[in-house]
Amino acid sequence: MDLRALVLGLLFALMWSSAFTSARIIVAEAPPILSLALRFAISGALGVLIALAIGERMRLTRGQWRAVVVFGICQNALYLGLNFVAMQWIEASLAAIVASTLPLLVALANWVLFSERTRLLGVAGLLAGTVGVLLILGTRLEGGADPLGLALCILGVVALTAATLAVRGASGGGNLLMVVGLQMLVGALALLPVGLATEVWDVTWTPTLVAALAYTTLVPGLLATWIWFRLVARIGATPAATFHFLNPFFGVVIAALLLGERMGPVDAVGVAVIAGGILAVQVSRMGARGAAVTGATPRP
Repeated sequence: MDLRALVLGLLFALMWSSAFTSARIIVAEAPPILSLALRFAISGALGVLIALAIGERMRLTRGQWRAVVVFGICQNALYLGLNFVAMQWIEASLAAIVASTLPLLVALANWVLFSERTRLLGVAGLLAGTVGVLLILGTRLEGGADPLGLALCILGVVALTAATLAVRGASGGGNLLMVVGLQMLVGALALLPVGLATEVWDVTWTPTLVAALAYTTLVPGLLATWIWFRLVARIGATPAATFHFLNPFFGVVIAALLLGERMGPVDAVGVAVIAGGILAVQVSRMGARGAAVTGATPRP
C-alpha cells in the first residue's frame, strides 16, 4: 500500500463517515424520504452524464444489471432510506456506528452461510466487534436513545449486508460510474412513490439545508464512490475494505464537532473495540486470500 492508496483510503473513510452528519442536518429541515429521493435523482443523473462523457455506455453485463437493481433497492432505498428516517429520532453518531458494522456482518455471513474459511484473528475480530456494538447500544438505550430509530438502522445495515452477499462477484465488466449512476436512479424511483404517499414537501430552503443537500449529493454520493473504485483498482477490494475500521471513529468525531453530539467514555471504548474488530476481520481475510493465492494453508 503506497502513499497515494493511503490518502485515497483516508479520504474515502472521512467522506463516508461524514454522510451521517449531513443526513442528520437534512432531516431536521426536510422530509427524509423525499429529500433522499431528490438527492439520488440529482447524483444519479450527474453520474450517468459523466459516465457518458467519459465514454461509458449502458451496455452492462447481466451481473451488473443485477447489481444495479439489488443495490439500488437494498442500499439506496432500504439502507439509506431507513437511516434517513431513523435520524429524525437518533443521533448521527449512533447511526454511523451501526452502519460501520457492515464488514463484520458480511464476514459473519460468509463464515456461517458460505463456509468461508475464517482464521482465528477473524473470529476474534468478530467477537470484539460484537462486544463493542453491544456496549454502545446498551449505553445509548439506557441514555434514552429511541428504540424505533435504532431498529430502523439495524434493519438498514442488514439489508445492505444481504445486497452485498447477493451480488458477490458481479462488479466486473467496466462501466463502473454508469453502474453507480443507474443504482442511484433506481433508488430515487423506489423512494419517490413512498415519499409522495407518506410525506408532505413543505420545506424552507435555508443555506444550511442547501449546503447539506449539495454536500451529501456530491461528496459522499459521487466523489466518495469514485475514490472507492480508484482505491479498489489500485490495491484490491479486500485491502481497501480495511479502511472501514476508521468509520466508527470518524463518524462519532464529525458528529461531535459539527452537531455537538456528546461522546462519553463508554462510547470511546466501544468505538475503539469495534474499529479493532473490523481491522482484525479484514486483515484476517487478506491473509487467508494471500495464502490461497500462494497455495499455502492459512494459519491463525
